[in-house]
Amino acid sequence: MTAPTLTFLGAAGTVTGSKTLVTHDGGRLLVDAGLFQGIKHLRQLNWRDLPVDPASLDAVVLTHAHIDHSGYVPVLVRNGYTGPIHATPATASLCRILWPDAAFLQVEEAERANRKGYSRHKPALPLFDVADAEAAMKQLVEVPWDTPFQAAGATVTLRRAGHILGASMALVEVGGRRVLFSGDVGRPVDPLHGQPATLPAADLLVLESTYGDRLHDPIDPEEELARVVRRTVDRGGHVIVPSFAVGRTQRLLYHLARLRRRHAIPDVPVFLNSPLADKATRILAQHPEAHSLSADEVEDVCSLPIIARTAEDSIRLNQRTDPAIIIAGSGMATGGRVVHHLRAWAPDPRHTVLFTGFQAEGTRGDRMLRGEREIKIFGDYVPVRCEVDVLHNLSAHADWQELLGWLQAAPTPPGQVLLNHGSPNAADHFRHVIEERLGWSVDTPMMGEVVEVAPA
Repeated sequence: MTAPTLTFLGAAGTVTGSKTLVTHDGGRLLVDAGLFQGIKHLRQLNWRDLPVDPASLDAVVLTHAHIDHSGYVPVLVRNGYTGPIHATPATASLCRILWPDAAFLQVEEAERANRKGYSRHKPALPLFDVADAEAAMKQLVEVPWDTPFQAAGATVTLRRAGHILGASMALVEVGGRRVLFSGDVGRPVDPLHGQPATLPAADLLVLESTYGDRLHDPIDPEEELARVVRRTVDRGGHVIVPSFAVGRTQRLLYHLARLRRRHAIPDVPVFLNSPLADKATRILAQHPEAHSLSADEVEDVCSLPIIARTAEDSIRLNQRTDPAIIIAGSGMATGGRVVHHLRAWAPDPRHTVLFTGFQAEGTRGDRMLRGEREIKIFGDYVPVRCEVDVLHNLSAHADWQELLGWLQAAPTPPGQVLLNHGSPNAADHFRHVIEERLGWSVDTPMMGEVVEVAPA
C-alpha cells in the first residue's frame, strides 16, 4: 500500500479557499471546500476548474460552516460530485442556511451588475445559484463529535475545535497514517464555544495560521465595545457593525446583552439587519451540545435585537435619525445589506463603522481600516468621513501564542506540521516560532503542492 498524499487546492499561501485533497489507494477525500475571498485575483480562483474532477471524489468532510471552508460545496455538486458531505449536526444546520444565502447574494449581485453595466462580463453570472445550494444540502451527512466514521476508505473522527458552533478538527486515519486537519482553532477561553480538544497523536498536522503573526489585544472586548457605543451615541450617531452572520454576530449579541443587563451602554435599539444572522443565532437553541451558554443566556442573545427581515425594513433603517446599533452582513463589507448602510452613513462623521475582526486583503473592510477616504460601492465612490474602528478581541481564532500553548499541551508531538490558512507573513512567522520553541519540523505548502504523509 502506498502512502497517502495531500494536495493543497486552497488556503495555501493565503487565508481563504480551504480545500485539501487526501489521495490514497482506496479513494479521494476532500477536507473542506471553501470559497476564496478578498482581493480580485483570489476571488477569480473560484471560477477556475479544480485540478481534480469533482465526480471523481468519494467523500467530502467539512471542519465547519464558514464560507471560506464550505462555500464551494454547491459548485462541486453542480459540477458532478454526488457523494456524502460529512459534518457535525450544528455545522450541517448552519450550511443549510449559509449556502442558499450565498447563492441569493451572488444572483442578486450579478443581476445588479447586468442592470447597471459595471461588470466586464456580458452577462455577469453567479458562481452558483439557489438550486445548486439546495442540491448540495441533500448530500449532507451529520456525524457527532468523537464518533469515528468511514469516508473514502479512511476512518475520520471529528473533534471539537471551538471557534464557532459545530466547528471541528478532522482526524483522518488511512494507510497506517494519522493526519489531523485543525480547521480553525478556537481560543482557550471562550464563553460561547469552549476550548479546543487536546491535540491527538498524528503523523502529520495541517494547522491553520490565520493569526500566526498577531496577538489579540488583552483589553476586555465588552469594555471597548461599551466605549465605542457611548461615544457614538453621545454625538448622536449610529454604530454600524459589519458582522459575519455565523459566529461573530452571536458573540457580539452576547456581549451587548451583558452590557445592556448591567446598564453599561445607553438604552438604544439594537437592530439585526440580517435574516441569515437571525437564523444562525436561533440555531444556538437547536444545538445546546455545541456551545457553552445557559438556556437563559441563549434567550438573552436571541431576544436582544430587533430583526430587519425585509428589504423595506433595511431601507427604513437608513432613514433613522435617532442613535442605534445596527449589525448587518457581510463582515468584511464585501456585500450584503451593510453596504447600503455604508453608502448612506460613511460620509457622516457622527457615525461609527465598527469592524469586529480580521479583514482580508482588498476587501472594503481592509481598505477602510487602512484609512482610505473613499470606497467604491455599486460603481460609485463614497467618501469615508465616519469614525472607523475595530474590535480585535472578538475574534474566535486563537492567536499565535494561544496556538503555541495548544501545541505544547499535546501528549505526543506530531511528526510534521504543515501550516495553511494564513498569509505568507503570518505562516512564516508561526513556522519560525514552532521550530525555535518546540523544535518540530514545520513547512508552509504552496497552492497545488503535493505532500506524501510520512510516518512520525
